[in-house]
Amino acid sequence: MSSARQLDRKWLVAAGVLLGVGLVAAVGLRRGSQVQYVTAKVLRGEIRDVVEATGTVNAVITVQVGSQVSGTIATLNADFNSRVRRGEVIALIEPALFRGALQQASADLESAQANVSAAEANLAKASAVLAQTQAQYEREVPLVNEKLESREVLDIAKSNYEVAKATVASAEASISQARAQVKQKEAAVAVARTNLGYTEIRSPIDGIVVARNVDVGQTVAASLQAPTIFTIAQDLTKMQLYAKTDESDVGRITVGQPVTFKVDAFPKEIFHGVVRQMRMNGTTIQNVVTYDAIIDFANPEVKLFPGMTAYVTIPVATVQNAVKLPNTALRFKPPLSPDAMRVLYARYHIDDDPAAAGAAGSAAGAEPATRGPRRDYAIIWKLRPDNTLQPVKVALGITDHAYTEVAGVIAGDLTVDDEVVTAFVAAKGSAPGVSGVRR
Repeated sequence: MSSARQLDRKWLVAAGVLLGVGLVAAVGLRRGSQVQYVTAKVLRGEIRDVVEATGTVNAVITVQVGSQVSGTIATLNADFNSRVRRGEVIALIEPALFRGALQQASADLESAQANVSAAEANLAKASAVLAQTQAQYEREVPLVNEKLESREVLDIAKSNYEVAKATVASAEASISQARAQVKQKEAAVAVARTNLGYTEIRSPIDGIVVARNVDVGQTVAASLQAPTIFTIAQDLTKMQLYAKTDESDVGRITVGQPVTFKVDAFPKEIFHGVVRQMRMNGTTIQNVVTYDAIIDFANPEVKLFPGMTAYVTIPVATVQNAVKLPNTALRFKPPLSPDAMRVLYARYHIDDDPAAAGAAGSAAGAEPATRGPRRDYAIIWKLRPDNTLQPVKVALGITDHAYTEVAGVIAGDLTVDDEVVTAFVAAKGSAPGVSGVRR
């Protein structure tokens, strides 16, 4: 009796297991025989078209302060973040060699001036000799004419006179040469004095030291290129942002547009600026052309430092109360053959190439696979209450890269709260029919 009951219980358990497996298989087969669509609603609201770019924070004016003379850094009067005034001595190069060069140049100048005095004395002496020989020659002329002196005496007097004139001319030339040497030595003194002055490195502007590239005792060599000792930013309360914008966005950015941006240092804060300039000098990196948008912004608390990376948003268009679609709906293409899609297109009066329908949606969406101009229409797929698909051809407006404005319906009908398909899930071997009706 007991064994019979146990046998009946085993059969009941086995029957229950088989029934459960059958139900699971039936449900699985039923589910596997259907295509399930992922949908999103058509919404109404604000949509903003923006240009997004990455840029670098810079001071409006940045000056690199270098040295025009070579030498050893003797003193540093400024460091990182030091505030300096124009004309202030911020570093000193050891001046001993330059002071010695100035003293030597000054001594050479004094020697040249003494040579001028000596040349002037020689001229005075030569002039006196010239006067004496001239008088002697003039006395000998009448005596020779009266035959009181021989002709030879007259010739000697004349020769002495000519030599004296030549000596005077030579003395005058020596004076000119000595004076020229004085000017040369004066120039050497000026150069030596200037070089001595260059040992004092002075700030050319009022500002803040943002970089110091040398230490005390370091030797700087200015023979080939002026070394940079400090980098000074003029005013960090008013700064600029250099934003790299894509060439396709340049035509939508105008001077005076407001800009918002964020930086990694303050991720929760939004900073504001204004476009001041679009520079025409393009930069090409890996076949991508970008242009610099110069953005002015205020930095009163000096929160932002030069060199920070900024993530810029430039609003270029805004539409209120717009009918908008998710961009995923623009990229959706049903798994239908071109013939099946032609049937649906004909049913809903859409004149378009089914083979290009998916490409149109992709080009109208957020980021197309290939770069090119954005198309101004797309074909989307609306899910009807009976789980069938209806293609709708719509004209597109602006996009915020998540939603796109529906500027108008070209073929079909579309209203707010309609369900549009963004994706589908199907078991292996299942696919919707030609009409898009649930199978």
